[in-house]
Amino acid sequence: MDKVLRGFYTAATGMIAQQRRTEMLTNNMSNANTPGYKADQSSLRSFPEMLLSRLENKKVATMNGLTLPTSNVVGAVNTGVYVQEIASSFSQGTLQETGNSTDFALTDISMLVNVENGRRGTVFFAVGRPGGEMVYTRNGNFTVDQEGFLTVPNGNYVLDVNGNGIQVGNDQFTIDETGAIRLDGGDYVTNIGIAYAENPLALEKGPDSFYSYLEDGGLLMLNNEAIPGVQYSLQQGFVEGSNVDTSQAMTEMLTAYRAFEANQKILQAYDKSLEKAVTEIGRV
Repeated sequence: MDKVLRGFYTAATGMIAQQRRTEMLTNNMSNANTPGYKADQSSLRSFPEMLLSRLENKKVATMNGLTLPTSNVVGAVNTGVYVQEIASSFSQGTLQETGNSTDFALTDISMLVNVENGRRGTVFFAVGRPGGEMVYTRNGNFTVDQEGFLTVPNGNYVLDVNGNGIQVGNDQFTIDETGAIRLDGGDYVTNIGIAYAENPLALEKGPDSFYSYLEDGGLLMLNNEAIPGVQYSLQQGFVEGSNVDTSQAMTEMLTAYRAFEANQKILQAYDKSLEKAVTEIGRV
């Protein structure tokens, strides 16, 4: 009976883990055409093994009926798996030409590798939210609002190197590879804020696909301080496409679905065994 109950929990954890993977992959597929979207990846891990022992009292043939506690090792048991981590893949997406002057695409030319986790750093556009919060995005599909400020689609300001909104007046402006913005007459406005994340794992993706920095302070603006070994370029009239591999995502989704079904069948088998134990053995 105890094995049946443990089997219930093991199969159920497998179903929950595969359901979370399916939800993540579905979200990746739905954002396959979203500019600058970075696909999420998951890793599964088994729960720590538990060492089982059988505890009992052994009677000793003495005048007073002495009993001694004994312990016999049964063995190790694993209680299933769980989704240990869901993190974004910051690999470069393909550039797509739009011809719009308010569309920008970032390209990682050379990025440093974080010695702690082996991941490469990456760069982002800096965006300001009401209340002073700064978030980051690779989606360079910008617009110009009624006041002439450069904004993201939800209306928040795109920031310059000093953390201020960028007022360009209209869409008649140019931006070079380093991020310097000039008006149609050639007058310099400012440099767009390009933020560098040395450790991408310190970023948290929000439901709107904007990233927040989890540690104290904000990301370093590259235009304020050059970092040896870090190079990027910026192209006007282009957007960076999503890095979702739709064929791979579909294959992984089918694999997760089949794993879910397999755990479901195991759960049903345990349920029948438990029902049989209750109804038939119980009569005896």
